[in-house]
Amino acid sequence: MSTSTATSPDTRDATAPKVGTVAVVAHRKKTLGGGLDELRATLVAAGVERLLWYEVPKSRKAPKKARAALKKGVDLVFVWGGDGMVQRCADAMAGGDAAMAILPAGTANLFATNLGIPADLAEAVRIGLHGRRRTLDLGKLNGEHFAVMAGAGFDGDLIREADRKLKGKLGRVAYVWTGLRHVRGECVRTRIRVDGADWFDGEASCVLFGNVGTITGGVPAFDDARPDDGALEIGVSTASGAIDWARTLGRMATGRSEDSPFVRITRGRKVTVRFAAPKTYELDGGARTTATKLKVKVVPGALTVCCPEPEA
Repeated sequence: MSTSTATSPDTRDATAPKVGTVAVVAHRKKTLGGGLDELRATLVAAGVERLLWYEVPKSRKAPKKARAALKKGVDLVFVWGGDGMVQRCADAMAGGDAAMAILPAGTANLFATNLGIPADLAEAVRIGLHGRRRTLDLGKLNGEHFAVMAGAGFDGDLIREADRKLKGKLGRVAYVWTGLRHVRGECVRTRIRVDGADWFDGEASCVLFGNVGTITGGVPAFDDARPDDGALEIGVSTASGAIDWARTLGRMATGRSEDSPFVRITRGRKVTVRFAAPKTYELDGGARTTATKLKVKVVPGALTVCCPEPEA
């Protein structure tokens, strides 16, 4: 009996994935490792036999593909892209039985970073097929789910104005650079109710909702946030102008956010925000439209995500 014949069944059993049908929903313009060809080869080599493959040119086209995969009964969806792709697919997958595996091929990859998923193709695939499956919360703003954070005011304007080429070159620094150069962060009358009680009523330039600690631009804004605690972190800033915002962002980068004189933070499950004037809002780094009212809530246990095993 040859050595290869004796050992191959054991090798196959050890590497066989835990899942049945696997889907890939990929942003074809994003890159990681050896690209999508390497991803396909890695999945086949790992023993994935039933593989559905979808590619999109823009993240906003991803939900349709994710829903198509769900209708075909997939057990696991690999999402190839950045936070925008993850957010779009999470919105489509929320409340379903299929698990999400993140392949962080974007610029910031904040959700993956917060969960400890590395920008290493082979390891990210291994985590997807064999890692721990965590049931995580999502936020929901005006009917759309988000995984990392959402915000309006300075944050929304900052993301809307951020130059894509600059963002690609500098990553997190681009957000701060763009914000301080182009966005004034003007204050408007803002009223915020948290879990049915008045919490803030005054002039504010930015309102943020965090599901994890590190948010857009790589800023550690919510030090105590956890994506499985059944609540969202809520922050409001009264900073106005470049000097105030430079102090605020500097304090966030070097200490605890609530130590800033321009920041208030609390925690809740259901939030209503009213602005005296329309404000641009964003979800997970993707700018949306303007609104004078935001309805935000946490959706506990909305999404199953493949994560690394906890360190001993």
